[in-house]
Amino acid sequence: MKRTVFVGDLHLSADRPDITQAFLDFLTHGLKDAEALYIIGDLFEVWMGDDIAEPFSQDIAQAIKSVSDLMPVYFIHGNRDFMVGRAFCKQAGMQILPEVYCIDLYGTRTVILHGDSLCTLDEAYQRFRRFRSIALVRWIYANILPKQTRLNIAAKIRQKSIKGNQQKHYEIMDVEPSAVDALLAETNCQRMIHGHTHRPDIHQLPHNKQRVVVGDWYTQGSVLSVSSQGCELQKRPFTP
Repeated sequence: MKRTVFVGDLHLSADRPDITQAFLDFLTHGLKDAEALYIIGDLFEVWMGDDIAEPFSQDIAQAIKSVSDLMPVYFIHGNRDFMVGRAFCKQAGMQILPEVYCIDLYGTRTVILHGDSLCTLDEAYQRFRRFRSIALVRWIYANILPKQTRLNIAAKIRQKSIKGNQQKHYEIMDVEPSAVDALLAETNCQRMIHGHTHRPDIHQLPHNKQRVVVGDWYTQGSVLSVSSQGCELQKRPFTP
């Protein structure tokens, strides 16, 4: 049976080789019968420009390219890797999608996104998100700021995010139901697939609609497999 596979929130970094190895194993052995792979944001823990990619990321690009030679691989930017550019995606053979993307998936109209835009109660983050989404701001980051400055900014973003998340209430860090309903209505979709919240689940919504959350890869792999039979969330334990 043909299926489409979704992953997100891997947060790959050089200091978590266990996650990197798990992802490489998944790319090699976990895509049997798949006809497409979607990476829906936060592939990397932080990314401040293709020109300062860490050496391990070249291995990631080559591994993804080996998959993209066999099937389409699609990429949606997340809140941590919004600076991933066309150079890296070309190297990896990934096709960049808009932040909100709609597709007919085995007869079900489905909207796909990273999911951070749905966390509307987190007003501080939403302000930052609007700022970093400005084309001029992204251009300055990529073309004007020195590499070391960008690395310093990346380090501060990671520290601030960890500290801020510890102080935020559970509800603030989750999606807002009204934002979910609004996007489903706006896109005329029956199903939504997103990540970001690190809370994998399949939520049945009113009017026969569905919200599917892809999990993170901090302690184990999380994979969503979609076929004509429906959605299945799968866990991939890390190999010691």
